[in-house]
Order: sequence, then C-alpha cells, then structure tokens
Amino acid sequence: MTGPTVEGTPFITRIRTMADEHPDMVAVSLVDEQGSVTELSWRHLDERSNQVGRAMTARGVGVGDRVGLELPNSRGMVEAVLAAWKVGAAPVPVRWDLPDWERDRVAQVLDAALMVGRESSDLFVEADALSSAPLPPVVSPSVSGICSSGSTGTPKVIMDHNPAVLLPSSKPFPAAWGVDVGTQRILVPTALYHTNGFAQFTYLLAGDSLTIMVKFDAALAVDLIERQRITTFTATPTMLARIARLPGIDRRDFSSLVWVQQGAASFPPALVRTWIDLVGGDRLYMCYGMTERIGLTAIRGDEWLEHPGSIGRGFRGTELRILDQDQHEVPVDEVGEIYMRSTTTGMYGYLGSSQSLPTTADGFATAGDLGRLDAEGYLFIADRRVDMIVSGGANVFPAEVEAALSEHPAIADVVVIGLPDPEWGHRVHAIVEPERPDGPPSEDEVRGFAKQRLAGYKVPKTVEFVDAIPRSAATKVNRAQLVAERTSDPVMTDLNG
Repeated sequence: MTGPTVEGTPFITRIRTMADEHPDMVAVSLVDEQGSVTELSWRHLDERSNQVGRAMTARGVGVGDRVGLELPNSRGMVEAVLAAWKVGAAPVPVRWDLPDWERDRVAQVLDAALMVGRESSDLFVEADALSSAPLPPVVSPSVSGICSSGSTGTPKVIMDHNPAVLLPSSKPFPAAWGVDVGTQRILVPTALYHTNGFAQFTYLLAGDSLTIMVKFDAALAVDLIERQRITTFTATPTMLARIARLPGIDRRDFSSLVWVQQGAASFPPALVRTWIDLVGGDRLYMCYGMTERIGLTAIRGDEWLEHPGSIGRGFRGTELRILDQDQHEVPVDEVGEIYMRSTTTGMYGYLGSSQSLPTTADGFATAGDLGRLDAEGYLFIADRRVDMIVSGGANVFPAEVEAALSEHPAIADVVVIGLPDPEWGHRVHAIVEPERPDGPPSEDEVRGFAKQRLAGYKVPKTVEFVDAIPRSAATKVNRAQLVAERTSDPVMTDLNG
C-alpha cells in the first residue's frame, strides 16, 4: 500500500468493503429545501468516487496534497470528499459563498493542489468519462483541514495530521455511558464545511447512513426525524432553539432518537432543560472541544441536572488543568485558562499561521478559553477565546469585521463586539463613529456595505452610532466594558430580548 504504515482500516478500503457487502444500501440521503430526497447507495459512492478521484489525479492531485472543496451540502461535495481520500489527499471544505476577495485570501493560505468549485466546476463532467474501477489503495497522511480565522481575522486552515484511517476505538459518544447505539441513521443539519458537519463522515465510514440537509430548516428537520426515524443528530444551540420554538413541538415524535449532541457554542441552561423535557436527560449529550482536537469533555443531560452549567469532565482520556498566565495551576473553582492533554494533542498544524497553541512542558495545550474545575473535576466555561464572538455556532473575529467596515468612507472608527442574543447566543454588534456626526450612514447602509465584503454570518445584526469610540491613550478599547455597558443599558437590554 502506498503511503505511511498506520493502524486501522484505510478509508479507501472501508468504502470498497461497504460497497461489496451492501451495494444497494442507502448510504447518503440528500434533502433539498423543499424536502425532496436524493438517495445514494454504497455502490454509487464507491464507483463515483473512483471516477472523481481519477479526474483529480488527472489534474495533478497526489498523496499528501490538499484539495479545497468550495461546494454546498450536495452530492458533489460527498463524492469529492471520498474521492480526495481515495487518491491520498486531504479534503478541506471551504465556505462556498464567501465574497471573492475573502475566498481569494483563503485559497492563498490553503495553497491546494486543486480547488473544486468555482475553478473546477467541470471536474464532475470530466469524471463521467473515466473508469469506475477500484483505485490503487493509498492513505492520506492528513485526514482533513478546516478553515478558520486567526485572532487578527486573517484566514487560517487547521490541518488534522491524523491519517485517513478508521480506528476500532472510533465509537459514538453514548458508548462511554454503556449505550449501544447500533447502526445509526444520522441527520446532518449543519454545513459540511463546519467541524461538526464534516465529522459525520467518520460515522458514514463506520457503516451508518447520513441524511444531509442542503440547508437547515427547523420544521423540515423535525419532519425528517419523524419520517426517516432518525436516531441521532448534532446541532448548534441556535438550531436547537429554533426547533424548540416550533408550535406544538412537545407533541412531535422523537421516539426514534437514541442521542442528540450539542456542540459549537455555549448551551443556555433554559434550552438544556427544554431539550431534556423533549428527549429525556439520558439522550442529550453536550461536549466541549475545538478543531485542533487537543482534548474533549462531555456530559449527559441527566448528569448535567446534578451539575447544572457544566460542560462535563475529561472524555476519552482527556486530562484537564486550569492554569494562570504563568502556567501555574489555580485552586479548585478559580477561573483560569483551560488546558487539555489527550492522545490527539499536537496532531494538528496551521496553514496561514506559524503560531501553535500555548503548550506546557508536559504536553497540555490551551485554545485560550477561560473556565474553572470544581472539586469533582467538572468543567465550567467562563468565557470563550478573548474577543471572539460565537454567533449561531460560528466563530466571528471582530478585527475582520472592523477591517471591512473601516473601508466605508463615512465611518471614522468602529468597534465590533458580541452581545447576548436569545436566538444566536451572541450577535455581532457594530459600534460606529461616523465621519460626520450630523450625517451618519444608516444602519441598512452599514450592513449592506458589510454584506459586500463578508460572509453573511459575520455581518453585524445591529449597528449603534456614537460620537466617539472610547479608546485609551494607547488606542486600545475595553471590549468587556462596552459589552457590560450595553447589557445593562435599558435600551440595549430591550434589543437583547
């Protein structure tokens, strides 16, 4: 076999085995916005990914290369991911609707052997004429990459340097609680360029089936759970909140669900309790981790009721420490930086950034999040990374939004913060100092300007105009103070719901 010697079953072998043993079994169901379903069998996925893989090879893709995938949730996206693995490359999903200038920055950082989407829309047509026979077995040395933004708002790609193999230890979360989930039917409501969405491919390769929504819609998601007897799904708090607000939701049939997982942002306690009421505490799971995979915590709903507000204890061998700025351990229940150590710590790498996560001499790493550990080892998150806004499960860095808005000729200065929001967790809020206080741009104009330069989730949902941004002599701004002032202001509190 070409490539590194690794333990586990190579992805290419696993796809072929499933196609041989279950050729007509539905592996993936794609659901469009109207609810129409397109089913893809294991035979189709195996043969089609061989064709697309050959088309990639013809364009110069080889073992160890990166393949950027600028595709929405679609048949092509699924086929291209599997094809990249089959030729030994690392698939890197890229948000397909980025503005051109932002997309170009991401592409420059990624430096992929091939970008599938805008530049290679005819790749799938070329594949039609190619052989669907098995490809030579290879293993990608890096399983995938996920696009993100650095603390300055500049793009970066987080590469997972684990090889593309399926390990026997790759089991669903409930197994740690002694729950056998059996063969799963998984709803994928999230975008496949998102960490949680892309992670579902591991379950596919384990033999589970995926029902992938082209675009999330709360009502459609519930219909699919009932109609397809979905056994599990992972969603952001925003998605779970939208589902919970549907009229008559407590009368819907969730009996097929074995487990529901929340990830990507803080989970408001009231929403946790709502979902415990909907599915039961023993079927709701919450976790804390990051794309760099330095570690993981997890907690089940019934356990959460005994430790409300916690995000769990170290999971799958993860060790936790809370350290101060000098990397000294802090006392129980004192807030500090969350450090983790696990078997996957250090198995990541950055493109577009030379700075790795802070790490201790004995291998504990931190993403910069703040939290505390209680006497029983339960973790409580105090804050996310400094300044970063988690809105609807997506990470937004203020510097990037500020840089875009500062280009507006009528804006003299701008600061972007995150304000609590009942739907989004936090919403992006822009505080604008206009060039002419007597003639500021309108809120719609500011948001429209941002939409031309930023992905939709980064566009400020609210805009506030002030006479002057309160900066220090060193031109710094106290974001925490700005947030505190606005969350205690009666007018802003009304906006916050």
